[in-house]
Amino acid sequence: MKFLKSNYFQHKIKTAVLLFYISICLNAQTGKDAENREICPPKTIFEIFKKSDTALVAKPAKNNFFLVIPAIGSQPATGFFFGAVAQYTFKGKGESDKYSVANLGITYTLKNQWLVNVKNNILLKNNKIFLSGDYRLYIFSQPNYGLGTNIVPPRRDQEPDFSIDSLAQAMDYNYFKFHQTASFEVKKNFYVGGGINIDWYTNIDDKELDVENGNLTYHYNYSQKHGFDNLEYFLTGVSFNVVYDSRDNQVNSSRGWFANINYRFNPVLFKNQEYSNVLFAEYRHFIPLSHKNEHYILGIWAYGQFVTRGKVPYLNLPAIGWDQRSRSGEGYTQGLFRGNGLIYLSTEFRFPITCNQMLSGTVFTNFVTASNSDANTSLFHAIQPAAGLGLRLLIDKKTRTNLVVDYAWGNSSRAFYLNAGETF
Repeated sequence: MKFLKSNYFQHKIKTAVLLFYISICLNAQTGKDAENREICPPKTIFEIFKKSDTALVAKPAKNNFFLVIPAIGSQPATGFFFGAVAQYTFKGKGESDKYSVANLGITYTLKNQWLVNVKNNILLKNNKIFLSGDYRLYIFSQPNYGLGTNIVPPRRDQEPDFSIDSLAQAMDYNYFKFHQTASFEVKKNFYVGGGINIDWYTNIDDKELDVENGNLTYHYNYSQKHGFDNLEYFLTGVSFNVVYDSRDNQVNSSRGWFANINYRFNPVLFKNQEYSNVLFAEYRHFIPLSHKNEHYILGIWAYGQFVTRGKVPYLNLPAIGWDQRSRSGEGYTQGLFRGNGLIYLSTEFRFPITCNQMLSGTVFTNFVTASNSDANTSLFHAIQPAAGLGLRLLIDKKTRTNLVVDYAWGNSSRAFYLNAGETF
């Protein structure tokens, strides 16, 4: 691979391998020590501030957990932002019931953006019904960077002065999204169902577009070529989906796997629409690496999204960071890589740091490739990698919910993340 020849990425890969090796050595010693003492009971970060005698008071077990955390940070697409994220985790009273998760996030940025996100992954009727939804209302701005993953040079040493900002073309728009699926169990862990999908982009303001003076943009050129209005467009449709889920806990999985195939049909219902089909396929696998300690886990997350027929508007093309929970592509800004097809792979090694599970860590890598049919650029023509590390703070024992802090390095890019719940 071209990117492996880069001194920059050789250094990052060596760093990730070193961290991986150190964590194994440290925790191997921890495992030996654990054989000579009782296993530490789990302890959350909040329990540090409790009085010692409170531990003697018996409390009834709860099947729900509500969390509100501040959302503070910065990235090229939004600048500095602040707000709050609320997460409700719950399950039924049955012993076999699995936890469900619903999220609400409200964020404001110094670019005068408002971002409202509602997500749900809910199991009902003793896991017989699975609901999954993604609703968004954005008063938004985000640069466009072009199509394909070859927009960023694979070898930084060839173009040492390259900056991703040089590709950015500023754009403002409003975005309404309503995606909801309902699936029904037909066999243990196996679900079949369908959904409704609505995407509506309005008040599109392509900041750098000046047709009279010949200053054209990625968005304008694509819209003109494929017959879309460059100021507003809809994409509405229905989907058929098949799901398999054997994970022990969707909040923080220690074993099992999840697969989802969703095929979307977008008929022409309004003006400025084109017929299209879009395939989304996702796979997550969680592999315990130790028989003595279930908190050593290898996680694998892969997904692909492809426009299989027809045409979709520019902003609806598959793009990094636009998955349901906006967690893909750590190390890169949201929307940097976009194309007619996109494939993403992430691997994550999770390991405990403290015996009581209050603090744990992770080392991860990810890779993304996107195509551009207009330029005859195929998938895997260019692959963009990233690597990073993170810390986890336990904030609820029952649901195994962690506060997630990650830092990642990509090709000519880096980013910091603060979230509730695992990346995948």
